[in-house]
Amino acid sequence: MIEDISSFTEYWTNARARTTRVLDRLPESELEWSHAPGRFSFGDLLRHLAGIRALHVRRRTCWGRPSAIRATRHPSARAFPAYARTWSGATPSPSPSSAALSDADLHRKCLTPAGKPITTWKWLRSMVEHEAHHRGQLYLMASMRGVSIPPLYGLTEEQVLERSQDGTGPGPGGA
Repeated sequence: MIEDISSFTEYWTNARARTTRVLDRLPESELEWSHAPGRFSFGDLLRHLAGIRALHVRRRTCWGRPSAIRATRHPSARAFPAYARTWSGATPSPSPSSAALSDADLHRKCLTPAGKPITTWKWLRSMVEHEAHHRGQLYLMASMRGVSIPPLYGLTEEQVLERSQDGTGPGPGGA
């Protein structure tokens, strides 16, 4: 459960930074590659996430207003105007979705774009889940193209296993 706006904003900022690190590693020449016709390319995913952020879809919904999402097609993903606003600099700005909400607002109901009532903190949590879903797509697609992306939390699976087996990892016998 999301208890307060400040902890959510910190959590969201960190989640966005992880996605930004992936996007920053994608070469311009790969941005419009897609694994199949009619599926998202890297650039489509970038435009999709940037467009949702720029339009404050979740913020509008949290305040009881309809979402204002529109098509996010643009010939160049990084020239897409929303990209510059939402991914400028290494550290993303605080969440536009939580900027004006109070801790008490987290517990009231809002309506999703489908018209379903949901507790506001759950709606905000879905924003992070949405981003994580697309970040997973970016990692998979990058591996399909041979693009090296840094490990999500600092270590690869192989490094975690190695540290676990040699006793340098956390737990009995480790640090």
